[in-house]
Order: sequence, then C-alpha cells, then structure tokens
Amino acid sequence: MQHGHQSYQWKTHSSMFVVCGFSYMFLLANCNCDCSETTKWHEVVTFGMLFLDACRAMLGARVQLKGWQQAAVAFGSAFGALLDPRRADLIAALGETTGKPAFELVLQRMKNSAEGREVLLERPRVISSQVSHAWDMPQNTFGAAYAQFMGSRNFSPDDRPPVRFMDTDELAYIATRAREVHDFWHVLFGLPTNLIGETALKVIEFEQMFLPMCMLSVVGGSARFSEKQRTLFFQHYFPWATKAGLKCTDLMSVYYERHFHEDLEEVRRNWGILPCPDPKTRGV
Repeated sequence: MQHGHQSYQWKTHSSMFVVCGFSYMFLLANCNCDCSETTKWHEVVTFGMLFLDACRAMLGARVQLKGWQQAAVAFGSAFGALLDPRRADLIAALGETTGKPAFELVLQRMKNSAEGREVLLERPRVISSQVSHAWDMPQNTFGAAYAQFMGSRNFSPDDRPPVRFMDTDELAYIATRAREVHDFWHVLFGLPTNLIGETALKVIEFEQMFLPMCMLSVVGGSARFSEKQRTLFFQHYFPWATKAGLKCTDLMSVYYERHFHEDLEEVRRNWGILPCPDPKTRGV
C-alpha cells in the first residue's frame, strides 16, 4: 500500500512539472502586454515559483526534484533573482537547488564539532519564539546587538522563506540554519544591509560554506553597483571579506543562542571575527 501511495505521489508530482512547463511556454507565447521583456520574464519566473509553492502544499513541506527539475528551478531562480535581487524566495530556491554538495560538507563539519553536534541534536530555530530573550540582554552583549540590529530595521526573524528543495530532513535543517544565522553574521561582522553590505557578506558565506549561490550573488550584486560603489567594493569590502571569511572559526558550528549573554567584542575575539572597518578611516 505504501509503495502504491509513493508511486501515485510521484506520478502526480511529475504531472505537475509537465503542466508547469507547458504553462511557462503558454505564458511566454501569449504575453502581449506593453511591458518590457524584463517584466515579462519576471512574471514568468514569479508564476513558476507560485506553481512550485502549490506543489509543495500538495505534497508536503518539501518538493524532491529530479536532476532536470533542479536545473530548471535553478535557472529560473537565477534569472529572476538577477532581475529582482529583492526576491528572497528566488535566491533561497537557487541556494537549495545548487547547494546540496556544499550543505553535505557543512553537515560533516558540524558532526565533527562538539558544539556543531549540539546544534544538530537540538535543532534550534532563529524565530521569534526562540530568540525573544535577546531583547532582554544587557547592553554590549551579543544578544542586545542582535536585538538592536533587528529592531532598528524593523526586521522579524520569522520572515525567512521556508526550505523547499532539500532531499532529507537533516540537509533541510542545515539549509534552514544557514538562512537563519545570516543576521547574526551581519551583527558580528558589522555589515550594513544595503547592496554593498549584503554582497560583502556573500563573500564570507561563500568562504564558509562554498555555496555556488553566494558567488553568483557576488557577481550579480557587483554588476548592479554604480561605478563609485564598484570601486569602493573591490578596493575595500572585497579584500576585507576575503580575509575575514578565512580567518574566523567555522561559523555554522556555533550555537549562537547560547552566547547571547556574552560581550559582543568577546565573542568576536573567541570566534576570530574581523569586523568590517569603516572605509572612511582607510581613506577609501
């Protein structure tokens, strides 16, 4: 009976992707609006992601993709993210469909670390219900710095898109953890959340996890810089980020929530964090 259910589920799953493919082509062929080609492609990618979300809702929390399906989602997500870098769902899908080998390496490193093993065992989540105590921490602590970072930008830890395309629960958690500790890394490295700051953090994330999506984000982000921003990035932020990413500890093996009460500068020293220097002090 279970085998029959799995067979039916797979047939349903495959049929959805066939319908999705034909829907893509239909939308392309019949999009006769006065909008630009870029806008048309943006609508196509958005439609595809909405359809995949419908698949996920029907088949469970995650959608398991075959090789060609992963390639299709990766291509569509990459194209859509280049058109609109604000689309966190597309960037997330790109990271998942291209990042499985990298996440497997991260998983192995975490298993080799005592603190990493505790993270894997307890699977903490960076969501409001689990990190709200950061707002009660004294000044100068890591937790207080995180709370100030989130509050000053009106960010919520619950805003991250869910993982959709990982094969196993363990890898899905690694992908989720990588996504959720992103704001911790902003705090630790002292990076802003503008385009330059996000692109610089992607350099560090690539050196920490070797995710192809991170390098693609650096390429895509730097392509959108003005000439002045590009000069600033490659003269100041990129050399610093390259050094900082190599110098620090394995940041995926850190149980951050247990260090909220510790002094921010102390945890930076303990983890080998090199905060980003102000470009003005370096004459850039």
